[in-house]
Amino acid sequence: MTGQAVLLARSESMKLVLPECSKGIGSVILSPDSPKLIEGVRIQPIALWPDDRGYFLEVQRIGHGLAAHFPPATSQISAALNYPGNIKAFHFHLHQTDCWTPAMGMFQVALADLREGSPTYGERNMIGREPAMLVYMTDRFYNPSDEGRTPYNQPGINYDWETQYK
Repeated sequence: MTGQAVLLARSESMKLVLPECSKGIGSVILSPDSPKLIEGVRIQPIALWPDDRGYFLEVQRIGHGLAAHFPPATSQISAALNYPGNIKAFHFHLHQTDCWTPAMGMFQVALADLREGSPTYGERNMIGREPAMLVYMTDRFYNPSDEGRTPYNQPGINYDWETQYK
């Protein structure tokens, strides 16, 4: 990383700062226990029960797994269908925690650590390769004032959106 960082947002406990990264995709994460995973990001295999009619996917259980700490009174479950060739990037939260479950297909997720002081500040991870249906659970109800965005082609993050697997 080089250059001067730009403040994106701050709360009482966190400061999000845009890093200056060299062009690239960061570390490609292929297993849940990868040592290159951004600090605080956790990946857990999901149970999928297929048969000749399709499959059953258990998304999350309140009080268990990755969402164990999510408060039942304010947790929300949502879904987003992502069409091939579209980029939904980058967004961040100061307060909300997301727990994502790929419900159909595989997708490319680009993560960038914007947390000033984090041991992995400025690191990027790429997860997935194909379009998908994403079901996600949040520990807070949707609050537009807690969601920030930067353009997908933000020079500081400098993510290489060129197709990696052709």
